[in-house]
Amino acid sequence: MSSDKIFLYLYKQFIKFIGMKITPDTIVGEVVKMNFKTASLFQASNIDYCCGGRITISEACAGVGIDSNMLITNLDAMLSQTDPDASYINSLNLEELTSYIVKRHHTYVRESIPFIEKSLEKLCQVHGNKHPELFKISELFNNSAGELTKHMQKEEIVLFPYINKLVLAQENGTQPSEPRFGTVSNPIGAMMAEHQAEGERFDEISKLSNNYQVPGDACITYKVTFDRLNDYENDLHRHIHIENNILFPRAILLEKDLLS
Repeated sequence: MSSDKIFLYLYKQFIKFIGMKITPDTIVGEVVKMNFKTASLFQASNIDYCCGGRITISEACAGVGIDSNMLITNLDAMLSQTDPDASYINSLNLEELTSYIVKRHHTYVRESIPFIEKSLEKLCQVHGNKHPELFKISELFNNSAGELTKHMQKEEIVLFPYINKLVLAQENGTQPSEPRFGTVSNPIGAMMAEHQAEGERFDEISKLSNNYQVPGDACITYKVTFDRLNDYENDLHRHIHIENNILFPRAILLEKDLLS
């Protein structure tokens, strides 16, 4: 059994052993990794579980001014429910996980961008006079679309193939060839910084759109567009969470193990 599979087995046994007990010192991203359903509670509390998921629950609650004990009680109740989605994600090895991200999230982004761009352009033309915030929303989304497209290309051409080479080296019992970027932590750091930028961009879109609430004079296109934008942001959060809190830490750990 490869060390990656051993890691997954031990992780699952550890989770069973501790019973998913949450304390104020539990890392936010670790909770969501155990059960993705908890993401909705963090979002409702204005706690960033993806880009900012590496802080403790007590730190996160202090930052937004809420009682950590109350949040933990609600999280414990939600963790009593099974989450096949999180179990599946945690069962994948790194090569399977990179493939999943490309097929599930990168494909979703590429397929969604043209529709949302055209819909926002139409809203600006029809409703822009009464709702000038639409122009800024459209500008922000178009910028995000361009940057995220380049971001995904870098992952697919550079980072993910190297992570897959780490998996192959592990299976063959060899050391990976040294990449031109030094260690895997370097491109991962760059990807996480870009994740942060996109998270902040969508925070602004959410505020400008009043959390995707359509105005009273909105047409059906207005509602459909905002619904799609909301879905797009939710998918982006899950996308970033899987990379920041699952894929990247495991890739760093695997490389260190192979080079030690």
